[in-house]
Amino acid sequence: MTDLIAKAAMDQRLLKILNPMIEGLGYEVVRLRLMSGNTPTLQIMAQKPDGTMEVDGCAEISTAVSALMDVEDPIIEAYTLEVSSPGIDRPLTRLKDFDQWIGYVAKIETEQLIDGRRRFKGELAGTDGDEVLITIEEGTIGLKFDWLADAKLILTDDLIRAVLKGRKDAGQIDETQYDEVQTIVDGEED
Repeated sequence: MTDLIAKAAMDQRLLKILNPMIEGLGYEVVRLRLMSGNTPTLQIMAQKPDGTMEVDGCAEISTAVSALMDVEDPIIEAYTLEVSSPGIDRPLTRLKDFDQWIGYVAKIETEQLIDGRRRFKGELAGTDGDEVLITIEEGTIGLKFDWLADAKLILTDDLIRAVLKGRKDAGQIDETQYDEVQTIVDGEED
């Protein structure tokens, strides 16, 4: 099965080293990338199993990853470590993500051409076995998870509302903050 969490061989090697420790802290790795540049950046997106992530969690993972990387030393050159939540317009990297975000708009790209195209944008309709279901203009289609090169949610007002409501329901933001942001999202503020 295609691994959208860690695509490149080096990413997969790093995931193999770091994932047990991150899971041991009570988090799930959503995506891991070692990005090249003048100074390479090791980017880790993680969350709790309930989909939440706080700044303290990022700091906890960062501290633990730094210590483990010092011991394992899999990256020869100097690098920057970046730990974050997946964000609202998050990447969809696991089959379960497509079921969790049913009804929201996503952009999916495949490795190969499928009926003359590689890019699909539409409303997620869940999964069926190893297929991701997405409703596009032509109707609902199934794309094998193994075919995917990239997938992410598209930032929409409905998505923002749902995430804010979830944070309010979980007690992570209070009623006043939710109402203020909801007013801005709904466009009622001048």
